[in-house]
Amino acid sequence: MSSLGFSVLFVVFFALTLGLRFWLAARHIRHVQGHRASVPAEFAPKVPLSAHQKAADYTVARTRLGIVGMLWSGVVLVGFTLLGGLQALSLALLPVTGPGMHHQMALVVAFAVLSGVLDLPLDWHRQFVLEQRFGFNKMTQGLWWSDQLKGALVGAAIGLPLLWVILALMEKSGDLWWLYAWAVWSGFQLLMMVLYPTVIAPMFNKFTPLADASLKERIEALMARVGFASRGLFVMDGSRRSAHGNAYFSGFGQAKRIVFFDTLLARLDPHEIEAVLAHELGHFKLRHILKRIVVMFALSLGFLALLGYLKTQAWFYTGLGVHPFMNASNDGMALILFALVLPIFTFVLSPLNAITSRKHEFEADAFAAKHTDHRHLVSALVKMYEDNASTLTPDPLHSAFYDSHPPASVRVKHLMTAAA
Repeated sequence: MSSLGFSVLFVVFFALTLGLRFWLAARHIRHVQGHRASVPAEFAPKVPLSAHQKAADYTVARTRLGIVGMLWSGVVLVGFTLLGGLQALSLALLPVTGPGMHHQMALVVAFAVLSGVLDLPLDWHRQFVLEQRFGFNKMTQGLWWSDQLKGALVGAAIGLPLLWVILALMEKSGDLWWLYAWAVWSGFQLLMMVLYPTVIAPMFNKFTPLADASLKERIEALMARVGFASRGLFVMDGSRRSAHGNAYFSGFGQAKRIVFFDTLLARLDPHEIEAVLAHELGHFKLRHILKRIVVMFALSLGFLALLGYLKTQAWFYTGLGVHPFMNASNDGMALILFALVLPIFTFVLSPLNAITSRKHEFEADAFAAKHTDHRHLVSALVKMYEDNASTLTPDPLHSAFYDSHPPASVRVKHLMTAAA
């Protein structure tokens, strides 16, 4: 392929992806606003109109901010690629680092820092304007900036050694570098599943053992019924940052732990908490987590193999506004370019991931209905939709592309069917 041909292909996919995303967002806004005036019949007895309208307004505001973010990301992408931003950054670093590994490391780090800085204004607006407007933000400015700093430091401590290993493999291990890099990446992912719950997450949130004895007894009885062993039941201080609520389990192997947001425990009764946890345990017992890990590893292997081919093709660089070194490494640049353009070429496949995720959600709901009273899960879901201002009337096509969970009405209908 010629560099011009790849440039044209990239521009076509970029325009199609941006246009499709904008069209889906516009559909979503019109659909949600068109159903704002009344609560869907199946939820009318439980969800007040004011809560339904708040969810509609929150969804529209988030979607509009998403459009702004989409356009800004598009400008940044074109600036880094076709307009020569990455080439200029590489040339600016070259006198300091010289060619080779140090230059490629510095290039990736500089790109990551610059990208993070460019994202900060929208992230700040999302937290302190949008979330604040709808009563969800509980963070102070100090806590937000502290999270940004800690996130950057943790990312550097973990990411820099991994980046060095990957770049070293790309440079020194021959044509099959991508296979060795995949093995390293897969091992790293498994290690993070063990370390994240016990080492990384506590840097940002406080986790305390569940103190409610009766609730703990109920949950332990559920785990015994379904055959799930956990290293502990914990409550996370989610209310320190947000009014949103959730529950999840994290970890891998012997590091599995169950975590409840304190906001969730404050809102749901014990029967509902048990039903929500049964749903989460369903994901584990039905091997959804394992299946997702296998898919993730398979996709990463395929993408790394593709990168192994692309990094040797001059048109891959020149078609994206970069002039590769002829007698030095371009591996860091290849990583950056691949990470930038891959979402453009794969966005149309998004519904495939959503379909799989929704199938797992239906199965986990059915599992919960088998081990708890399905009515408690329904009432818990309604409360969670209301408390999180999740719209009950999403645009079906928008939802098919983006939503990992089924729409509320579809989910409740499936749950009732499974229970029957």
